[in-house]
Amino acid sequence: MSIIQLSSLFELTLVDWLLAFLAAMLVGMSKSGFKGLGVIIVTTFALVFGAKSSTGLILPILIVGDIIAVIYYTRHTQWKYLLQMLPAMIVGVLIGVKVGEDLDESTFKQGMAVIILLSVGMMWWWDRRNSKKVPTHWLFGTLMGLGAGFTTMVGNLAGAFSNIYFLAMRLPKNQFIGTAAWLFFIINLFKLPFHIYTWKTIDIQTISVNLWLLSAVFLGFVLGLQIVKRIENNQYRKFILIVTAIGALTIFFK
Repeated sequence: MSIIQLSSLFELTLVDWLLAFLAAMLVGMSKSGFKGLGVIIVTTFALVFGAKSSTGLILPILIVGDIIAVIYYTRHTQWKYLLQMLPAMIVGVLIGVKVGEDLDESTFKQGMAVIILLSVGMMWWWDRRNSKKVPTHWLFGTLMGLGAGFTTMVGNLAGAFSNIYFLAMRLPKNQFIGTAAWLFFIINLFKLPFHIYTWKTIDIQTISVNLWLLSAVFLGFVLGLQIVKRIENNQYRKFILIVTAIGALTIFFK
């Protein structure tokens, strides 16, 4: 039985549905390359559906967004950087499955808030460094991959770690977006069976909610493309840090 019960879905208020629709639209925008919205998305879904429940409910929506992003940005994908991070990210997901399986709702929320704030601090520190040297040691990619894998499983919050990694690699905007698109498409598909069979946060009822929200994902992607095209590379880096920081404070004080 899923954490989310069918009866509770029918009890959602109009405000709940509007928030869910807005969050789904932000998913589309984030997948278009409008990075840094993940924390706001996760926060909104957690407010409506509960912290742990929302991690499963949001996953099919994320995968739909991943598919759109992969189709649009695949020509910009830098497979070298993706493959450096992917193995460790898979291990991080497996650790997250075990750790998060028995966490209660309160602990889950507190953990999400701490992870976000630490991630934002890491991103801010990295972008403030005077050195522009690209890290080449294998340990850097491994640590970022483990952090991204763990946080994406327990809260769909891998954005900060992956952002740090791709910012550190000095990838131009479109290469950043294209590489991240494929990375998260692969890892979100990998997470799917654990949400269905281990955590039981996805079933026919949650999928029915997803179907109502799909149009918002497409709308958000189209809107996000128009914004991303107008952002220069330097502005894009600053934008990622600022929006992620705002989202972190939102979930911490909610």
